[in-house]
Amino acid sequence: MNENAKRLETLATNLADAWEKLKIDAKLDRLSALEKEISNPELWKNPENAKNKNMELSRLDTETHDWEVLKTQCEDLKGIIDLNEPDLDEEIKSQLSAMEENFNNLKKALRFNGEFDGNNAILRITAGVGGTEAMDWAGMLERMYLRFFEKNNFSTKLIERQVGEEAGIKTAVYEISGTNAYGNLKSEHGVHRLVRLSPFNADNLRQTSFSLVEILPVMNADNNIEIDEKDLRIDVYHASGHGGQGVNTTDSAVRITHLPTGIVVAIQNERSQHANKDTAMEILKAKLVSLKLEQQAETLGELRAGESAKWGQQIRNYVLQPYKLVKDTRTKYEETDADAVLDGKIQGFIDAYLDYLLSLC
Repeated sequence: MNENAKRLETLATNLADAWEKLKIDAKLDRLSALEKEISNPELWKNPENAKNKNMELSRLDTETHDWEVLKTQCEDLKGIIDLNEPDLDEEIKSQLSAMEENFNNLKKALRFNGEFDGNNAILRITAGVGGTEAMDWAGMLERMYLRFFEKNNFSTKLIERQVGEEAGIKTAVYEISGTNAYGNLKSEHGVHRLVRLSPFNADNLRQTSFSLVEILPVMNADNNIEIDEKDLRIDVYHASGHGGQGVNTTDSAVRITHLPTGIVVAIQNERSQHANKDTAMEILKAKLVSLKLEQQAETLGELRAGESAKWGQQIRNYVLQPYKLVKDTRTKYEETDADAVLDGKIQGFIDAYLDYLLSLC
């Protein structure tokens, strides 16, 4: 076997492995089924459903097209190599190099082969203990993520936001939309620690603050989960406000407790109790799925009490004093330009984490 044949064999083997991991055959089957559904005029009697089907078809076409092209190229090139004509060796070598480069680019998609990686995500930031210091740190993280979303074409929808009395935020919840939103952002799930000279301390002492960042997958129609009503306790109460005409005087705020796990979700951002309940349920489902992934449980009934991203799970340190360094505790990836990181430069941390997960497969 000549060198070109060996290279093609290696490429074909790697392609077959990636093809299986990414479930390309299943996606092609689904794509074919969608094409038949969309060609049926009856589908368009429900425009919203038709729109969703079209979006899914477009996404699957994007995810499979280049893999199909590369597979066809491999099969065609094997036929040429089998001719064993020496005068074609350089041309074949050039084609192989281009195909190998294409495969190396395509295989980055392997980092997003999790069940919910293609879903939208919920970002929830909660200030730790420490009063104004912690709330200011939570506000800094909120700005960091919003800058990242802005620079990388992710859409954001504010769900809930409670500001601090002096600075920062107590908590903020956003829904994030974009390509592989959950897959990209799951690296940020955990406790973030800041070390700096305190701007709120008269003695300007060094201060350590913590904030909890939760990244939760939004459930799509095809992977939605059902929760038994007997497992829920739903409470309604007055939404808090800052006074004046904006005060909500009705019992519109909603708190939902999932009794088996003890997970609590409270939403008061909307004036409508119904809207708050729907939002709270969406977040509760996302939390349960996140806990299910964390505990590697097959069903919701197997979940043990406790929440994801406990305060002990510290994932990243942001040191601004006596030196500047941001370092991930899991991948050891670091950036010395802490100011740039806090201005949204976190792609390096995301890529390092995704590569780390891929190395575990």
